[in-house]
Formats: sequence, structure tokens, C-alpha cells
Amino acid sequence: MVGKYKVITLCGSTRFKDEFMEVQKRLTLEDNIVISVGLFGHSGDNEVWENMDEGTMTKTKEMLDDMHSAPSQGCRV
Repeated sequence: MVGKYKVITLCGSTRFKDEFMEVQKRLTLEDNIVISVGLFGHSGDNEVWENMDEGTMTKTKEMLDDMHSAPSQGCRV
């Protein structure tokens, strides 16, 4: 909780961008703080990769994979 608000972390595959956005909006309107995906590499956001060289792309993908588990490591149940 942050003040009177629950903090909810959404996890899952970035292939489901539309579902993430729908749930994120609903939970926000239900008085929750939502931590969600910031980049949908599997279902859009292709412009991120367009001008990246191979080395930068590899490092970026490794960083995103590492970041994927970070929110759940910081959650308290």
C-alpha cells in the first residue's frame, strides 16, 4: 500500500498489449497504483528496434529480460 492505494504489478507476456492496457486502465480507475509493462516488444513498439545495431539490440534485450522479473522481486505479499 502507498497511502490508501494498493500497488498492483502486472506481469506477463508482452504479446498481450491490448489486454495489458485494458486491465491497467480498469485497475487504475478502481483506485490502484499499477506497475506495468513499459515496452511491448512482441506486439508493437517496433520503432524501438528499427535503427539499433546488433550489439545494442542484444544488450537492450538482455536488460529488458533482466528488468522483467524486477517488479516481482520488490513486491510484498
